[in-house]
Formats: sequence, structure tokens, C-alpha cells
Amino acid sequence: MQRQTTTMKPQEIEKKWLIVDAKGKNLGRLASEVAQILMGKKKACYTPNVDCGDYVIIINAKEVNLTGNKEFTKNYYNVSEYLGGLRTRSAKTMKEKYPCEMVERAVWGMLPKGPLGRQMYKKLFVYADANHKHQAQNPQVYEIK
Repeated sequence: MQRQTTTMKPQEIEKKWLIVDAKGKNLGRLASEVAQILMGKKKACYTPNVDCGDYVIIINAKEVNLTGNKEFTKNYYNVSEYLGGLRTRSAKTMKEKYPCEMVERAVWGMLPKGPLGRQMYKKLFVYADANHKHQAQNPQVYEIK
């Protein structure tokens, strides 16, 4: 008896809206869980070459945890391609001033690179506090352990 592998078509996929509270969660564990949701790996209908993941809203990004000494030793870099155009920011600065960007970068690093990964990344919405503008989508609460 031979089993049939089913591959999903983009029109057949049902996408949900999920809301994740980042309060007190470790950044890396949160990012890996959210990346799996965005890719659709948590679904039975996962197909690697199709975007079958759900939409994710992350709230309370400013209250995410950094373990160990990362707050002082981890750095985020941006390069403008000009001479002397390197900008370095510590994780502490990122957490205080740009918490949404810090979480977005962590999730982006765990998504596949290329057109499909960029399409998945567009389904991520990060907010520094508990207020968000997606009430009309009726997001379901997703609990991360």
C-alpha cells in the first residue's frame, strides 16, 4: 500500500490570526516559535514551497527577556555602504528605544531567505505595548510555553 503525499495550493490554505504576548518570554525561544507559526510548520498541511503559515501579532515587545549577559555584550549592526557608515547599538539600547525592531530581527533571522521568506515576514506585526490595531481580524490568543 502506497501513501499519497498531498501538497497544498495557496488557494486551499486557511490562514488564522494569532496574538502572542511577549511579556516575560525569552527572545530566542519566542522568535523560533513565531517563525515556525509564520512558516506553517505547526500545521498538518505544511508544504515547504508554499506560504501556509498564519498571521502573528506580538504584543508587549518591550518586556521580552534577554538571558545571561546579552543585554551588555550583544550588538546590532547596520552598515550604510559608505566609509565609516557602521552603526552599532547594544541590546540594552535596542530594548529601551527600538523593542519592535529587536524582536523583528530575531524572527527574520529564523525565517528562510528569499521571496518566500519575505512573504512570510510580511505576516508579522510587532507592538511595544498591549495596544494593536488588528481587533477587526479577531485574533486568537496563542500561548508560548
